Amino acid sequence: MDRDAVFGALADANRRLILDRLMARNGQSLVELCAGMDMSRQAVSKHIAVLEAAELVLSIRQGRTRRHYLNPVPIHAEAMRWLKRFDNARLINLADIEAARTAAS
Repeated sequence: MDRDAVFGALADANRRLILDRLMARNGQSLVELCAGMDMSRQAVSKHIAVLEAAELVLSIRQGRTRRHYLNPVPIHAEAMRWLKRFDNARLINLADIEAARTAAS
């Protein structure tokens, strides 16, 4: 898994929207993903290609249709990699600091 590809793919709001739509209903075709989006089919297809390169979307051909599926494993792996840098006590302290900061504002 290429970390830069994952973060690069997640950096774009349109790609995050595609991932959100797949999370809501997995296995959509390109036509289904394009419905209601303010983008051309070609633009959505290019975004899907970036998501596939980052292994965030898997596509399977079913007859003449390609179905797109969310693969959350790379996101989870990166989240766990970052969270491992903090032990539980540090996370609790950071959460307490954030809560105090929020309460003060």
